[in-house]
Amino acid sequence: MHLASAAATLVALFAAAARGQGITKVNDFPGTPTKLGMYVYVPKKLATPAPIVVGIHHCQGSAQGYSTETHYQPLADQHGFIVIYPNSKSGGGCFDVASTATLTHDGGGDSQTIANMVKYAVEHYGGDANRTFATGTSSGAMMANVLAGAYPDVFKAISVYSGVPDGCFYVAGSTATQDPPGWANACANGQLTKTAQQWGDLVRSYYPGYTGPRPRMQIWHGTADTTLHYPNYQEQLKEWSNVLGLNTSKTAANTPQSGYTQTIYGDGTATTAELVGYSAQGVGHTVPVHESMDIAFFGISS
Repeated sequence: MHLASAAATLVALFAAAARGQGITKVNDFPGTPTKLGMYVYVPKKLATPAPIVVGIHHCQGSAQGYSTETHYQPLADQHGFIVIYPNSKSGGGCFDVASTATLTHDGGGDSQTIANMVKYAVEHYGGDANRTFATGTSSGAMMANVLAGAYPDVFKAISVYSGVPDGCFYVAGSTATQDPPGWANACANGQLTKTAQQWGDLVRSYYPGYTGPRPRMQIWHGTADTTLHYPNYQEQLKEWSNVLGLNTSKTAANTPQSGYTQTIYGDGTATTAELVGYSAQGVGHTVPVHESMDIAFFGISS
């Protein structure tokens, strides 16, 4: 058998072994550089090539827990996409969004490990490198924002629930091996504000010289959030509107449900615009995940 044929057969066997068996730990993922655990869900009927959705858990959470708290797997069965669930190595279950390493492209932090998981899924499960997405809650949302900034070459669209702007949680002296990861009180309390230009410049600094496309962003936040306070919602919108070069917006009350206000930046609809925000009146930490809307925003279900 030719080497190319043997490699293709191994890829097929890897994928077949994982399909339809629920969430599975990938024991041969090297976990570099920060030794996060990689769990996957590969449906029996897989698109060719298959979109990839990364679902990132909150503090005091786990890959297994987030896979049952959220409902991406039935949608994966329906649409044939792969779901990756990273598992934090931290004792408190948080991800590193505070160190220079994780905020920098190929800098050696948790963000690079998660980007490597996507590359692994492309190579081993038939994932589509051109349709890769991330979503997360709380610490997972913070990490998804970091991925959007440090790996715009990997991720095409992001949906975040109750997070903070990319770079907001930076803690001087924090390292990629620190446990627990750094905590930035001013950011968490909604006291760290910047102009849109300042936020945009910060994001661009994490991948110097990059001039390619940036991920489309969908942002959810509750007005009664007392963990990652509500001002972080507006700061995220400021940040990504600058990064994406968007100046105008339109709002719609009670969308997609009573008490939620939708804001669409630039042209397009809720599923096609580059930046969409949802403010949830009276909702605390965290906003319930709207999986079907995420998949529609990613373009998987359209």
